[in-house]
Amino acid sequence: MRMVTKSVNIPSIPVRPEDMWLAEKRGAAARDPDCQFPHLFCYPAQSNFSGTRYPLSWIGEVQSGRTCPVSAPGQWFVLLDAASYVSTSSLDLSVHQADFIPISFYKIFGFPTGLGALLVHNRIAPLLRKTYFGGGTAAAYLAGEDFYIPRQSVSERFEDGTISFLDVIALKHGFDALESLTGGMENITQHTFTLAQYTYTALSSLRYPNGAPVVRIYSNSDFSSPEVQGPIINFNVLDDNGTIIGYSQVDKMASLYNIQVRTGCFCNTGACQRHLGISDEMVKKHLQAGHVCGDDVDLIDGQPTGSVRISFGYMSTLEDAQAFLRFIIATRLRPSSGQAIPQATPGEAGAPLAESEAQNAVTATVSRCRPSPQEDTRTDSRVWNDLLTAVDAVGLCPPVLEANRTQQMPSEKAASILNGGVGPHVITNLYLYPIKSCAAFEVTRWPVGNQGLLYDRSWMVVNHNGICLSQKQEPRLCLIQPFIDLQQRIMVIKAKGMDPIEVPLEDGEKAPICQSKVCADRVNTYDCGEKISSWLSKFLGRPCHLIKQSSDFQRNAKKKHSKGQSDDTTATLSLVNEAQYLLINTSSVLELQQQLNASDENGKENVLPMKDLISRFRANIITNGTSAFEEEKWDEISVGSLRFQVVGPCHRCQMICIDQQTGQRNQDVFQKLSESRRRKVNFGVYLMHMSLDLSSPRFLSVGSQVLPVLKENTGGHDLPASEKHQDVLS
Repeated sequence: MRMVTKSVNIPSIPVRPEDMWLAEKRGAAARDPDCQFPHLFCYPAQSNFSGTRYPLSWIGEVQSGRTCPVSAPGQWFVLLDAASYVSTSSLDLSVHQADFIPISFYKIFGFPTGLGALLVHNRIAPLLRKTYFGGGTAAAYLAGEDFYIPRQSVSERFEDGTISFLDVIALKHGFDALESLTGGMENITQHTFTLAQYTYTALSSLRYPNGAPVVRIYSNSDFSSPEVQGPIINFNVLDDNGTIIGYSQVDKMASLYNIQVRTGCFCNTGACQRHLGISDEMVKKHLQAGHVCGDDVDLIDGQPTGSVRISFGYMSTLEDAQAFLRFIIATRLRPSSGQAIPQATPGEAGAPLAESEAQNAVTATVSRCRPSPQEDTRTDSRVWNDLLTAVDAVGLCPPVLEANRTQQMPSEKAASILNGGVGPHVITNLYLYPIKSCAAFEVTRWPVGNQGLLYDRSWMVVNHNGICLSQKQEPRLCLIQPFIDLQQRIMVIKAKGMDPIEVPLEDGEKAPICQSKVCADRVNTYDCGEKISSWLSKFLGRPCHLIKQSSDFQRNAKKKHSKGQSDDTTATLSLVNEAQYLLINTSSVLELQQQLNASDENGKENVLPMKDLISRFRANIITNGTSAFEEEKWDEISVGSLRFQVVGPCHRCQMICIDQQTGQRNQDVFQKLSESRRRKVNFGVYLMHMSLDLSSPRFLSVGSQVLPVLKENTGGHDLPASEKHQDVLS
């Protein structure tokens, strides 16, 4: 609306709730009865951010001139944004006669999406002017002359084109169903408010053993009445030191408990700034730091960029509220045996939970949660054409190719390294993932291309709409095992209960190019054929296709990662999410394994093997470090003649909950990692090539020494990290 008024040189002035409360106290200003200059005051009946309900009496007060939002002579009209309000409350238009009222049927029923209405009072209709017209809105017009007569009815005049009449038909059924299920909107108001009041009371009572609150709730009320508060709770989770835990982390943890929350600023920057104390300058600073609306950058310099919101509708139940509270307690306060959620019936839900009860209800183990990311990946594909001759010249044999050998079996050499047979900072395992989100293919020596390990994430499985499938939607992808034979130039794909199938490494260049998306990037791909499509569809039980990135398509990294790159070169990616390689350190995995084993309070022998734990992180390069998470302090590494820049940590998502051998989900790994790491659920680091020279073949091999360079070391920045640690180690 601000841009619309600006286009016709009409100023818009932001008004805070405090301004209106002061205006109410000031009372009516002197009015010039001859001045009829129109002004429009817009405000929400209910904040979609905090659920605060603003006085509906403002409508009449502003229209009559008893309250003026700003000092300006003229006639005031009111637009009441009721979209959030009428989703759970009735609005009497005979009493509250706003001039304009936008509403959303989607917020009321949950269906149909995208359908709403603008209610316009008849008295204001003559003042409305259109700057254009469309089909069905004209009584008459001429094509060769500027002649246009609008229809008389305001709805016909403003409804351009064909309306969504099929969706409109559904509204009658929606209202009938709402009435029959609930008995009317008054019942919905009481039901949803009672649930919100109960949850608010219990949530605000939760305390750590040191007395610190578990959450910080953003509200202008104490949830005393539905007159002032809607069924929305907005909050951020804190640790026991009062430090905010990013909303992205809370969202990912909630999804493990099958709870859907909204996060961010909810398209309400004003309320977000007001409640979180974010200044205009900070918003601009966040943008410069790379944060945009809707992303998962939830903390910048320790300060939140948004929050978490839960809301209740007519279909919400007391069990839903209790499930949410159990999630908060389970992830922030370790429940003792017999831990119970505060019980209440809907009639007594408002009864506050005593602080002592909340503290006694949970044991005092504090966990630190952080946000996470997407799937871990990095790759290259079409380099085979560049390296084929060189590879053949060296006589490279396929590292793991026998039909009876599983790709999980490490070489004896790798096994000895993993058991400590070689010194610090050595590559112990190498993995590539030819098909995105499918099983790993372990190798001992493998060619390097300009996008990473040759054929790493060169293919991906898509659904019938061409949308990429990942283990988040289809965990059984991890059971599909690809094997690459460089000599025969084929990829053999296996799965339990299926006959092996072969796919050419370089084929389909004459096939039609189709477009797909990877992390919002459009990529050119081609379909690998109906045979493999039928194979995958049969195994997964849904229609799907295997597609490969086109060899003549170059997908550039979003930003220059490498210090060694010139201004006119950009790193290229295959079908990875972030970077060309992912590296993890076995010392980091070992520490996590020990934490997981120690967390079994029942004394059960439930040790997660190192190999299984490593596989969950889907890394390309595994090293045996000297200390846990030391890789996060590296600036770059060298492996023989290859140099890689460490471009940042890998922010983990729920995919690490999937057992890569069975496809079964278990939230323990993600939850333990979120408790033990600070700020973000980081594990492993991304690598990108630095000045890669492919004039001769390049390989990565198990057993190769890794020489790291530490970040920000003033004395001897180029000294390998292993040498810098020498004095401490000795």
